[in-house]
Amino acid sequence: MEDIEIARNTKLEKITKIAEKIGVVEDDLEAYGKYKAKLTDDAYQKVENKKNGKLVLVTAINPTPLGEGKTTMAIGIADGLRKIGKNAVLALREPSLGPVFGIKGGATGGGYSQIAPMEDINLHFTGDLHAITSANNLLSSMIDNHIFNGNELELEKVTWKRCVDLNDRQLRVVETGLSAEKNMTPRTDGFDITAASEIMAIFCLAKDIQDLQRRLGNIVIGYNKKGEIVRAKELRAEGAMAVLLKDAFHPNLVQTLEGTPAIVHGGPFANIAHGCNSIMATKYALKFGEYIITEAGFGADLGAEKFLDIKCRVANLRPDAVVCVATLKALKYNSGVPKEEVKQENVEAIKRGMPNLLKHIHNLKENFGLNVIVAINKHPFDTDAEIACLEEALQEKGIPMSLVESWGKGGEGAVDIAKKMVELVEKPEDFRFTYEDTDNIQTKLEKVARKIYGAEAVEYSEQALKTIQTIEKLGFGHFPVCIAKTQYSLSDDPKNLSCREPFTIHINEVILKGGAEFIVAITGKMMTMPGLPKIPAAEGIGFAENGEVKGIF
Repeated sequence: MEDIEIARNTKLEKITKIAEKIGVVEDDLEAYGKYKAKLTDDAYQKVENKKNGKLVLVTAINPTPLGEGKTTMAIGIADGLRKIGKNAVLALREPSLGPVFGIKGGATGGGYSQIAPMEDINLHFTGDLHAITSANNLLSSMIDNHIFNGNELELEKVTWKRCVDLNDRQLRVVETGLSAEKNMTPRTDGFDITAASEIMAIFCLAKDIQDLQRRLGNIVIGYNKKGEIVRAKELRAEGAMAVLLKDAFHPNLVQTLEGTPAIVHGGPFANIAHGCNSIMATKYALKFGEYIITEAGFGADLGAEKFLDIKCRVANLRPDAVVCVATLKALKYNSGVPKEEVKQENVEAIKRGMPNLLKHIHNLKENFGLNVIVAINKHPFDTDAEIACLEEALQEKGIPMSLVESWGKGGEGAVDIAKKMVELVEKPEDFRFTYEDTDNIQTKLEKVARKIYGAEAVEYSEQALKTIQTIEKLGFGHFPVCIAKTQYSLSDDPKNLSCREPFTIHINEVILKGGAEFIVAITGKMMTMPGLPKIPAAEGIGFAENGEVKGIF
């Protein structure tokens, strides 16, 4: 049965009943139909003095192209905790239309571990991504309008891009202003996917609406003729952008198929952005739940590193435990087994793929000082011999493991890991960051590359080095770094799965994100506007004969 059919055949509780489970009354909700709502400021203000719950981060090893089920695992653990009588709340990212219509599919979990209403969440949901897209493109139109009407700020180089929430490689570089109107200035422009927009990052890192507007005003839109930065506030654009985002900024409340409350808000990608849901959503969840299960995108080298080094730094958070998700197919894939053969039994390939999992565990335990448990997202084609091989390897290293079957069994398939999680979050930790605020930009980049990725060296383009110097002269060297890198490898080469030989990280471009307050370093061939695969998922989406939507997964 397809995920969409499982979701459709499950009777959901009204959102007011879900809100009651976290102590929120109907008057503190803004309902979007029967099964979706936004949590108001009043809902938070009534609980802001409560003690925070325990925060559990779900991450993973380097994934195969279809992912390893982090969201499915996060949902399963939350449902499992509810099964054993614990007050669990989910805090997840919103899906992007790019993957929904591309190769990876939706981001609402799978099987019997889903958040719902699945179709709504994967498509337009409550309109948050549309609001972010509109705010981004409002700024673009105000920039070009300013130039058209005389360019009082003497903008010479515009760095701000437009965005759209779709995979469309044709828009990576475009020529604009070609209408030949008087005063029209043609220029080269481009589009990012909405998940990579700085406004998405700002939306997810802002602590309140005032902080949101402040950050929007600090967006660097380009450079003037003197080489000085020009900000959005110099166009007086931040107020209108903030107003466009005012409703979207309230976190969304939905539910799992088993009725566990889920706060779903914000959706930056982890390979080209910082990969975590909003601080607002996490802040709300920590007050509403005893155990808060959140996730960070792609492998731990991306989402978890950025969650810990960026989000935790900004929001003064620290997780009480980390779940590192692995699948036997990903271990085989990272050992070099072709993706079409990963469902075949291959114990030797499990052994060859183990270094990838162990590197991520080492990073989480030794570099970040956190307690870690490995969750094996079990598939029907996994064999007892392969599972035993993995279990033995982890036991030798003293690493706890749980075999999770939440995809096929829901919360019941995650009871074992839920019980282990209750014990794990009580153990002492020694949380620390990869780098210090006082480190210079190159030191920060090299600490991440060497400590987290395992790189031997870092190489910079001439332009990247010049930009780093400029950023430091401007006084922004204290910002954290956000490295845009492939999710498929610890290196910046998506084909280098094993990383057995020494490798170098190549930094081609560095971008100051003045509103998000971090510095993006683009490595390898990473693009901030993805393209569709040869056969996109969109080809299989449509209406069935009975009028219901089909093909979303």
